Amino acid sequence: MTTATDLNQPKLQPAAPVGRRLTLPVLLLIIAGALALTSIVRIITGADGITNVSQMSTALELAVPIGLAGLGGLWAERAGVVNIGLEGMMILGTWFGAWAGYQWGPWTGILVGIIGGCVGGLLHAIVTITFNVNHIVSGVAINILALGATRYLAPLAFEGTQGGSAKQSPPVESLGDFTVPGLSDVLIDLNREGWFLVSDIAGLLGGLVTNVSWLTLIAIALIPATWWILWRTPFGLRLRSCGENPVAAESLGVNVYKYKYLAVIISGGLAGLGGVFLSIVANPFYLEGQVSGRGYIGLAAMIFGNWMPGGLAIGAGLFGYTDSLNLRGGAENVHALLLLAAILLVIGAIWLVVKKKYVAAVLTLAVGALMFTWYAVTDQVPNQVVSATPYVITLLVLALSAQRLRMPRANGMPYRKGQGK
Repeated sequence: MTTATDLNQPKLQPAAPVGRRLTLPVLLLIIAGALALTSIVRIITGADGITNVSQMSTALELAVPIGLAGLGGLWAERAGVVNIGLEGMMILGTWFGAWAGYQWGPWTGILVGIIGGCVGGLLHAIVTITFNVNHIVSGVAINILALGATRYLAPLAFEGTQGGSAKQSPPVESLGDFTVPGLSDVLIDLNREGWFLVSDIAGLLGGLVTNVSWLTLIAIALIPATWWILWRTPFGLRLRSCGENPVAAESLGVNVYKYKYLAVIISGGLAGLGGVFLSIVANPFYLEGQVSGRGYIGLAAMIFGNWMPGGLAIGAGLFGYTDSLNLRGGAENVHALLLLAAILLVIGAIWLVVKKKYVAAVLTLAVGALMFTWYAVTDQVPNQVVSATPYVITLLVLALSAQRLRMPRANGMPYRKGQGK
């Protein structure tokens, strides 16, 4: 018999997401299918640039700051704090990283940039956790504050220095990079052969072992490290319980304030590291406006990944790849991807028919037909479309994946110590 006490007893166990979970074999099968379709499109269109080593290497470089911002958002939101301030924390990371980096070396710049991001995280934590200010309002305020602070500090720190100006820092010494000898050359040669699927896989792997920054390795390692800490340690269980049911966590002796503060400060540090990557690796200097919305795209990658590190990494890779089209053969490559989009939409329509969602299937098929028509009647797309592609992809994947998402149950909700008594 269920008593009133039983009904009021809070539970730590998170609710399972609706629908079947995406297992590793299924995920690998989906990735293999996407690579096969991409290879077919490459052969049909002749757009070899969509899977060559240079394209993949650039995509990896552009995915790293997005992934680090998303990872920062994941830490905060798993503890129940929405972090819209990732953009501002990245801005602080770019400025502090470049400021310290050109004076004392890149590794010192990395450390100071992380601290700069942590300061932004601490401010967000104080405002949202201690004073219970709306998380969105606080995040926007952090973004504005960071932008204003760096605009004020940049002329004071960089103007008059060799190579610096009111909006740009002097150059920072390179961190250096590495290439796996032998393996990189073999993969580049295989990629140039243009073989079906084999050359495309070689291009993907070649981008992971050719001219890779040491900071990129650290960023990649942080993804499994985050998964292990949050899902395989007592510390991670307590932190996630604060995002699912802080009242229940408190009743079991968890210091909810402490874990929320730690999560948001770590979140700021990771976003700051993403900013450091932009001002030390992607460009060896701070430049006003270089974050360019990557904090928001990182947040979108986290949502696309369903608040999980692996899904976040896939989302960051997707957004980094589409962003890289701006730099390498953008018009031709995006034009080829119109055909890929049309094929994927047709497959989606067939799947919706199988699920007996006929209206959605017809609409999806219609959009696919429009994509194919656009591809067939043009030779390339306008540059404006190329520039907008990353943001369009961001909106599309969020719209298509919205039904399977489940954020932490207490995410963004105000909490006061002892409120469950």
